[in-house]
Amino acid sequence: MAEDTNPLYELLVDQLKDLYSAENQIVKALPKMAKNATNEQLRMAFERHLEETRGHVVRLEQIAEEMDVSLRGKKCKGAEGLIEEGKEAIDSFEDDVLDAAMIGAAQRVEHYEIAAYGTARTHASMLGLNRIAKLLQQTLDEEGATDKKLTQLAESVVNVEALRR
Repeated sequence: MAEDTNPLYELLVDQLKDLYSAENQIVKALPKMAKNATNEQLRMAFERHLEETRGHVVRLEQIAEEMDVSLRGKKCKGAEGLIEEGKEAIDSFEDDVLDAAMIGAAQRVEHYEIAAYGTARTHASMLGLNRIAKLLQQTLDEEGATDKKLTQLAESVVNVEALRR
């Protein structure tokens, strides 16, 4: 592709590598979060998001194939730090308060991903990579929906139960 000499194209590839690393780290972290959730709805939400996140990895691999680039070789330090904070929550809290802490940790990850996917989508669009932009928008929409579901679960159930502790 001629775009590969464009600095914005290079930045897009770097962002995609970062997202690929982040999604793979999240795939590894979500089972522990699901296992530690005491609220059944939250456990199920984490399990659903694990399956969705696996789909995000596949979608990024599809993008890489279409762009003829490799997404390997970069570690997303932002996701790594946010996931580490989630692990600290698991070690620091229990029961209903743990569920509230895990929702907060999960939403910080979601917001990071929303920002990253939005930026990558915009760059792809500006580069005329409309199919790539559409795929990134699809993941962005899913990340936003997950964030909304977590907010609804926190406000209607989990935080209410934590408050009663």
